[in-house]
Amino acid sequence: MDDVTTAFRSAFGYGPEGVWAAPGRINLIGEHTDYNDGFVLPFALPHALTASAARRTDAAVRFRSRQSEDGFEARLPDLFPGAVEGWAAYPAGALWALRDEGYTVDGLDLLVDSTIPTGAGLSSSAALTCATVMATASLHGVDLGPAEVARLAQRVENDFVGMPCGILDQSASMLSTEGHALFMDTRTMGTEQVPFDPSAAGLTVLVVDTRAPHRLVEGHYADRRRACEEAARHLGVAALRDVADLPEALAALPDDVARRRVRHVVTENARVLETVGLLRSGDLRAVGPLLTGSHTSLRDDYEVSVPEVDTAVDALLAAGALGARITGGGFGGCVVALADADRVEACEKAVREAYRERGFAEPAVFGALPSAGARRLYP
Repeated sequence: MDDVTTAFRSAFGYGPEGVWAAPGRINLIGEHTDYNDGFVLPFALPHALTASAARRTDAAVRFRSRQSEDGFEARLPDLFPGAVEGWAAYPAGALWALRDEGYTVDGLDLLVDSTIPTGAGLSSSAALTCATVMATASLHGVDLGPAEVARLAQRVENDFVGMPCGILDQSASMLSTEGHALFMDTRTMGTEQVPFDPSAAGLTVLVVDTRAPHRLVEGHYADRRRACEEAARHLGVAALRDVADLPEALAALPDDVARRRVRHVVTENARVLETVGLLRSGDLRAVGPLLTGSHTSLRDDYEVSVPEVDTAVDALLAAGALGARITGGGFGGCVVALADADRVEACEKAVREAYRERGFAEPAVFGALPSAGARRLYP
């Protein structure tokens, strides 16, 4: 806390009015289902972004980040889709979205600091956007609930940044609670806090940051979403979540690519529901094979994996992990695995050795505990 307030004072010459925090997230299972009206099961990480901020009354905005040498300064009328690039597009979009929806907000001085690895698929951008929406709304007297902050933050990515994501990341950051996974129906927006305490079961959730480049705005993500929407129209359903008879649906589709995309979404929804049932019953070990099944589907049917990710998954499983899969949108990013606590060291060693053999960059490996969602830290 003292670090970010001191850094704010150093950057702007006076103290902040408040400090907010928004965590990154791991999606335990349920990938590429959120924009298909499906089910997801993320949880918040202890890694978080903090935003210290203060109001301005002159329509000026000034952004600084302790992770970037590039600051940003502009005026509110200059914030519109396509006008801002880089990390500053997310807080700029937060101000734009609030104003575009009719909320009265003025300028803002903002300094952010983050322990969320960037480019790793752990939703650092969603955390930045959520924290800025919270800070701006609170400082300007706009009363927003957590779900509304998540919706606005999703709109920033969709309409300002140009990333057609669903609402998983923003909801995980805003709605998660410590010791739980967030089961969410993205059609109804209904949520359930499902108890998830791996350590009590003698297990560890391992996260491998593969350090593979993770870029979703380049079109791959949009291509997958477009394919799902076209398949839903062809099948006469509102969304792929509504496919009831998978073999019948696959037979009705015009090409193999469409069949593979649909098969992933439908089977992934089923895996989420099965995982939730296992967590409710306390059978955490049985979740492992579902994670591996999810990875196989994402690799083969959805085609969003990369060699660094597959190498990590294979090494983890060979070292005794109960299950492992790519997490996040894909095309790089992180792997999440479930392992017995006494196998963690062996799993980490296996991944590092496999990366050295393949000539990949050194990965980062850490354990993840379900943590608290976004909140105001000060005052």
